[in-house]
Amino acid sequence: MTVHDTKLSRRTLLKGGAGLVLGAYVARADKLFAQAAAKNPVNIAPNTFLIIKPDNTVTVLCKAIEFGQGPFTGMATLVAEELDADWSQMRADHAPSNPALYKNLVFGMQGTGGSTAIANSYIQMRQVGAAARQMLVAAAAEAWQVPAGEITVENGVIKHASGKEGRFGEFADKAMQMPVPSDPKLKDPSAFKLIGKEGVVKRLDSADKTNGKAFYTLDINEPDMLTVVVARSPKFGGKVASFDATAAKTIAGVVDVKQVPTGVAVYAKGFWPAKMGREALKISWDDSKAEKRGSAELLQQFRGLSKTPGKLVKAEGDFAASMAKGGRVVEVEYVFPYLAHAAMEPLNAYLKWDGETVHARYGCQFPTPDHMALSKVLGLPIEKVKIDVLLAGGSFGRRAQQSTHVATELAEVAKAIGPGKPIKLVWTREDDMRGGYYRPYSIHRMRGAVRDGKIEAWSDTIVSQSIMKGSFMESFTFKDGLDSTSYEGSNEIPYDVENFKCDMHQIDVGVPVLWWRSVGHTHTGYAVEAFVDELLEAAGKDPIEGRLALLSKKPRHAGVLKAVAELADWKNYKTPDGRARGVAVVESFNTFVAQVVELSMTDDGPKVHKVWCAVDCGVAVNPDIIRAQMEGGIGFGLGHILYAEQTLDGGAPVAGNFDTYRSLRINEMPKVEVVIVKSTEKPTGVGEPGVPPLGPAVANAMAKLGVGRPRQLPIVPGASA
Repeated sequence: MTVHDTKLSRRTLLKGGAGLVLGAYVARADKLFAQAAAKNPVNIAPNTFLIIKPDNTVTVLCKAIEFGQGPFTGMATLVAEELDADWSQMRADHAPSNPALYKNLVFGMQGTGGSTAIANSYIQMRQVGAAARQMLVAAAAEAWQVPAGEITVENGVIKHASGKEGRFGEFADKAMQMPVPSDPKLKDPSAFKLIGKEGVVKRLDSADKTNGKAFYTLDINEPDMLTVVVARSPKFGGKVASFDATAAKTIAGVVDVKQVPTGVAVYAKGFWPAKMGREALKISWDDSKAEKRGSAELLQQFRGLSKTPGKLVKAEGDFAASMAKGGRVVEVEYVFPYLAHAAMEPLNAYLKWDGETVHARYGCQFPTPDHMALSKVLGLPIEKVKIDVLLAGGSFGRRAQQSTHVATELAEVAKAIGPGKPIKLVWTREDDMRGGYYRPYSIHRMRGAVRDGKIEAWSDTIVSQSIMKGSFMESFTFKDGLDSTSYEGSNEIPYDVENFKCDMHQIDVGVPVLWWRSVGHTHTGYAVEAFVDELLEAAGKDPIEGRLALLSKKPRHAGVLKAVAELADWKNYKTPDGRARGVAVVESFNTFVAQVVELSMTDDGPKVHKVWCAVDCGVAVNPDIIRAQMEGGIGFGLGHILYAEQTLDGGAPVAGNFDTYRSLRINEMPKVEVVIVKSTEKPTGVGEPGVPPLGPAVANAMAKLGVGRPRQLPIVPGASA
């Protein structure tokens, strides 16, 4: 079975009688997952995570969604290592929605985010592999009538000293009858053959994604399925006042038009008639409660607030007294725009509802809250709702919705037309880009003082919008009335500064916002690292030596900084004329990344020639994937800090596609060199931490080149494709 073999689906395997179908318990456990969660907080039962077929293939059911970040390969690596499987027999597929069996051990529910996929699975998936190995050995021992301790497993082959040997598939049925060991012994890291090894494992999802076999939600085409697009207000908060669907219903293929809570839904036999039908609608919008401010007005409000003290987040020493002593005072403002996620695959989802049960299929990043939303809207018990997670073409945070707005809209459009009609809800790229849920607009006003070559005082006043307010995650992330994801990284700077203050204005804007790749660190990392560079410049310090002198209590920050300095030959390298280098180091999601950027200036803005990157993410499970994530984060971050912004005109978002929301072109991708710092710490995530240092490293290189340190992003405003 390959990941995308639609003829031989996971469900077909579960029904099959041959082989050790270790996923069979999953289907039976749906209605019991709430109770099971309490009894089994950390599930290591191979029955839940593995399918071993008679042909000896081992399919790992991955509890994290695969949208390019590599959990299929990562989870399979952890299992295969302890199972002593041959890599060629490993496969991966998504686990179904079931929070008891597949919960993220960090979140306590099923969901992917916060760069936690490997971090929360490192021990659990190894235990799964070790338990399965023990069960297979027990089965072979019983079959051969030999002591289990005399049996070895290597590269997927079970052997006994007598010469007997067999493969996994041969013992799968017997293994299923063995008790699941509660505490299987794990390998000593010195015995690892796959974990941490470069070039040993190949990504499990790459082949199908490059040969066209990969199956996404848009590929779903069920009999009698209706494609649905929704006309939504061009302004956030606008409502339908009235509409006329007469012209829309004359378009061939349009089946029906219904008003739903988010707008007007057009149902058609295919995407094109649905889209044409939507364009033919005549809608009058009620904007009485809509957000009507433009970007210039928001900037004025944010800037004004930033000049006044906000609610205190953290204070050490006496900032005011230190500033009163004078010295070299530096005050700067950094402005960060709204950013869209701009994933390659816009949002879409399929749902089949027969009035009594629901079956949804889509690239679902948060199955548990989506599961609840479908149940609530359609008024069905939770055990009557099923979600199959499919591959997704990127996310960068967009599919992890604490508001569950896509799942809710999916259920609403199904409910509006009634049961018995399978639907596929499609958001176009313009729908997605103008549909909000952006990285929040924010301003940092920084003040600091340097005396006698030392940074004596530092303050950061932040103005931003909460991404958690009003969601079910508010209670987890709010502290003293403030959303901690808005200031993370600014309240706990790594540098030794005696007099420190961080405060914040958290304001409401009628624009939906959401976490964006690296969440708060995407702007706090820039503010902190650009500002410390500015202060070190005022102190006459070298950017790396100056940082290291302030990192005496932060060995892992210092470790990646030293590693990247060595990689880039910071001390000895002679930068060519017309070029300059900048550096930044940021910890995010417990991963430490330092980057050095070398750039020059052109008439079209900065040209980044090369980026050196050092990363410390604990034990490096899959070095090739870690390197790829750093490279991807650098390209993603560079495109956004150079060109990307979503502006508002009278409350309406302007950019609708890549012609007006500029991304990095392939010929603009710099050379990237990555070094992975060796560590015995527990693994941490790499999906997001490659992004935050890139922006300030570029800004600091520009300052070094003498063209100014960008204080408002994007660096090249108004760029178009």
